[in-house]
Amino acid sequence: MDESRTALGGQLSGCRVVLTAQRKAEQFATALERHGAEIVHAPTLSVIPNVDDPELVARTRALIGTQPEIVVVTTGVGFNGWAEVAEAEGLSEQWHAMLAGARIIARGPKARGAIQAAGLTPAWVAESETNSEIQQVLLEQGVRGLRIAVQHHGAGADGLDEAFAAAGAEVSSLVVYRWGPAPDPDAVVAAVELVADRRCDAVAFTSAPGVTAFLDAARDQELLPEVVAAFTDKNGVLAAVVGNVTAAPLVAHGIEALIPERFRLGALVRTLVTELTARRRQSSSSIR
Repeated sequence: MDESRTALGGQLSGCRVVLTAQRKAEQFATALERHGAEIVHAPTLSVIPNVDDPELVARTRALIGTQPEIVVVTTGVGFNGWAEVAEAEGLSEQWHAMLAGARIIARGPKARGAIQAAGLTPAWVAESETNSEIQQVLLEQGVRGLRIAVQHHGAGADGLDEAFAAAGAEVSSLVVYRWGPAPDPDAVVAAVELVADRRCDAVAFTSAPGVTAFLDAARDQELLPEVVAAFTDKNGVLAAVVGNVTAAPLVAHGIEALIPERFRLGALVRTLVTELTARRRQSSSSIR
């Protein structure tokens, strides 16, 4: 085996990390396992595509016929799913032309990347990756009389539809996928117990609904106080998240999460490895 890879492989040897995401879970796990971490898979939610949803197809056809002035893209995975719906219905060219004729607003770099991969250019990107920033900017510019299409994240309602409609816009709502229950509820229960008993080193979250589902599971097991205590203890379990939006449910419980500077999965892996390595060194130093 390559010497540098061997050294890399032992960096997190003995560290146990819980992964709560379903999407890209294997990619995430592999990146951490290369550093020697033990991975516990406990997806708190499942992603259910709405590819066969007749309402989504009907709304897509309606948008192609009426041509919206603004299209808000909130997630990259949702945008890609929307593209799959259009292709399945033989509407790819019309769908692409409809988007090309609109002012596309992206909620963060992931949404922008998906838009650009489709050969389109967003007019503006909310770098904070929050719907509140999109809402504020568009309402300040004025939306009365405009046709606005909003592609939502899996949790659906987020206030954008209501805010734009109240300001006089004609809003079309598109939910391309939705969150479903945990694919393995027993795994989530076991993961909650690991955190409550402090038998893991970190838990990684990639979505706010996923965080909420984990905390709800802890509450259902009557272990929420122990889980919060484990996360808030500086020597306890590390809560690592992909961005500020994902961190919000943790912050509401007084939990300070580890957030990478760039809201990307790769950046989260690097930040997590760095922090866990530093913790291990500090622990070894104190023992001496």
